[in-house]
Amino acid sequence: MNRFVRIFVALCLSLVALGRCQSAYGQINAEQVMRIGQNALYFEDYIVSIQYFNQAIQAKPYLAMPYFYRSIAKLNLEDYLGAEADATAAIERNPFIADAFEVRGVARQNQGNAAGAVDDYNHALKLLPDNRGLMFNKAIAQEDIKDFEGASATYEQLLKSYPRYENGYMGRARLELEMGDTVAASADLDRALELNHNLAGAYVMRAEIAMKSGDDERLDGARSDMDEAIRLLPKSAGLYINRAYVRYKLDDFRGALDDYETSISLDPINPVPYFNRGLLRMETLDNDRALTDFSQVLQLDPNDYRALYNRAMIYTAKRDYASAIADISRVVDAFPDFAGAVYTRFTIYNEMGDRRHAMADYDRAMDMFKKDRRRLQESQVVADAGSQHPAGSNDKPADGKPQQGASTAPTADDDAADMARESAEEVARRFSSLRTIDNNVEVAEEHNNKNIRGKVQDRNQTIMLEPLFKLSYYADDDAIDNSAIYYITEVNAANATRALRQPLVVTLHDTGPSNEDEIAHHFQSVDYYNSYVATHTPRAIDYLGRGMDFMMLHNYQSAILDFGRAIELTPDFTIAYFMRAVARYKDLKAREGADAMDGERITDRHVAGARTASAMAEILADIDRVIALSPRMALAYYNRGNILAETGDVDGAIAAYTRAVELEPGLGVAYYNRGYQYLQQGDSRNGSADLSRAGELGIVSSYNLLKRMNR
Repeated sequence: MNRFVRIFVALCLSLVALGRCQSAYGQINAEQVMRIGQNALYFEDYIVSIQYFNQAIQAKPYLAMPYFYRSIAKLNLEDYLGAEADATAAIERNPFIADAFEVRGVARQNQGNAAGAVDDYNHALKLLPDNRGLMFNKAIAQEDIKDFEGASATYEQLLKSYPRYENGYMGRARLELEMGDTVAASADLDRALELNHNLAGAYVMRAEIAMKSGDDERLDGARSDMDEAIRLLPKSAGLYINRAYVRYKLDDFRGALDDYETSISLDPINPVPYFNRGLLRMETLDNDRALTDFSQVLQLDPNDYRALYNRAMIYTAKRDYASAIADISRVVDAFPDFAGAVYTRFTIYNEMGDRRHAMADYDRAMDMFKKDRRRLQESQVVADAGSQHPAGSNDKPADGKPQQGASTAPTADDDAADMARESAEEVARRFSSLRTIDNNVEVAEEHNNKNIRGKVQDRNQTIMLEPLFKLSYYADDDAIDNSAIYYITEVNAANATRALRQPLVVTLHDTGPSNEDEIAHHFQSVDYYNSYVATHTPRAIDYLGRGMDFMMLHNYQSAILDFGRAIELTPDFTIAYFMRAVARYKDLKAREGADAMDGERITDRHVAGARTASAMAEILADIDRVIALSPRMALAYYNRGNILAETGDVDGAIAAYTRAVELEPGLGVAYYNRGYQYLQQGDSRNGSADLSRAGELGIVSSYNLLKRMNR
């Protein structure tokens, strides 16, 4: 076989896997490549999806949809410039794709081009006039360009069409806060929380309104709101900082310190909790530990002048005057016109007995304060130029204070000294006040169209079963169940043959290639297997290897064919059945997601249900065959439980999870999923027990589910 023929055969085999091999030199099936790219997009594997859309664009550059789908992938990779360019290309080819205008609007908004985003949302709304997400995003963009009246009108229209849309009330509340209407904002936040008690951002915003009001009576409410926000977002370090501020205002020093310590444990490189904890320690005269905190702040941010000022105060209290002068001098050098800082340095020099430097700073501060006082007086004279006070009247001078007798009237130096003392106190107040952070649960753009972001199955669903176990070429470094060792004897046996081009690992969460080099490696591996099976007698392990490469590339139909070929050659090939079940499940979900992304509507629900039921029966048949071949494989029973749960067989799912934990008592995800099923049946006692056990084994989400159940 000459070199050209070998290349042609390998190319045809590769194209057969993708669709078809036509005459001459072969041609990419753009529709099939698009479908595989949509699979990857659905499973949020954006880098892989881009490679497929590139192929479709090269084959048929006049099609709009490959550009549109590629723009979605780039948007999710935060390549906003590229997303805008691809969305524009899609619009040029088909100006009736409303979602393309939305993608371009989101991309422009993220680049700071809010005006362009508004134009795009307006175009999209002409095609989809009642689209909730478009109206919401348009209102945010209008607010960004300070078109408050327009944003208000858009929110009015949005909430008229969707009166139970809690995020719309949150967005309008933010707009009202921007306009200074705290009463209206509070009312909208109250309404949002009536509709959904789990809106952490609404609690935070409402607490901030109370914190900024200066009304001590409202601080109790702010504390309750921060408690709720933290219950919903227990890993958000900034929320503890703001709650600590509220606790401090309510004289709960111990609670404030506890919150700062929690914030530090969650975000140890944030200087704010160290600074605030240092201030609280200063207040209780715990100067040594306060000094440590301010030093830590300066280690994280050497130019934090508030920390320098406060550390200088501590050094002064400890009579370490050299260190105090070094710190306060850095503040003075940074702000040479800051008279209060100069006066503070005078007090330190004066206390240490350095009269020469003290008087120099005193004179400098007095000169600065006299100039400030003259500017204030001149401003007041201009303001009072139209007053009717007769010349020589001494009832009320320009500064507004009652006149004293001549013998006791203050001199200019006395006034400057008073101003210096007052300003020094102001410096201390400003430099020794607790910090809060900006609202870190902001109302962001909502991409509620399924085409824009995220997985279709995640829409309006915050709690779900943990996913199927699967095989991969990539280790799951972030496995949620840290206590369990995912082990399948047959996988070790396959790896021991050294016939695979990469060793297999067992993983729970979707893992795969993470960069273009790894993606290219799998394409090359497919080519290698194509060539090998064309020139050698194929083995089951070869088809398994190529099937795994197709899995990494989201080409599930080709993977199913290859796993089937492996099973034909070796009918007891356990892991081929295991992975064919996974491939069939992923293909089913990807097809459903792709149909939703295409906007298809299956009018005959019986047909759709029959199609899903048939696919689920095939998946269960493969899993049952795995169990028959390897009856002690806990992960196979776990996967069986997941499929049964999805088909609505709750009792069967519970039985499968029960067998899984009997075989592997440390399988935390099985406890979690079984607990979820118990709760579905209304069995709170068993459900709580399983979720508690799952939490012990490292399933963090179980605690959130427990809290929601016990609310």
